[in-house]
Amino acid sequence: VQLQASGGGLVQAGGSLRLSCAASGRTDSAYDVGWFRQAPGKEREFVAAISRSGYSTAYADSVKGRFTISRDNAKNTVYLHLNSLKPGDTAVYYCAVSASVMLARTVDEYDYWGQGTLVTVSS
Repeated sequence: VQLQASGGGLVQAGGSLRLSCAASGRTDSAYDVGWFRQAPGKEREFVAAISRSGYSTAYADSVKGRFTISRDNAKNTVYLHLNSLKPGDTAVYYCAVSASVMLARTVDEYDYWGQGTLVTVSS
């Protein structure tokens, strides 16, 4: 499975972005998909995850109510909608797939990773 994350950019605080994670190779509908982020000097942290059906989701407390994860299995793409962005959301955002763990929240539970897309939120 190859993953391509895109959609990052520079946005002012309070603004919005939509990140995309496109999968190629084996269809991503066979996997749960998660988004993580890593800020400079910090560890990679869980942001959100969505089940292979799309009916179940999970969010980190820090983004709950502001970010929404969704997927379009026909397009092999998972989206992360970022709203009400804060400077603290600045990070490289990565998508990943897990073949075995539902709505996983740790890095070690994911099998394949995309290259990341940078989100910068200015104050």
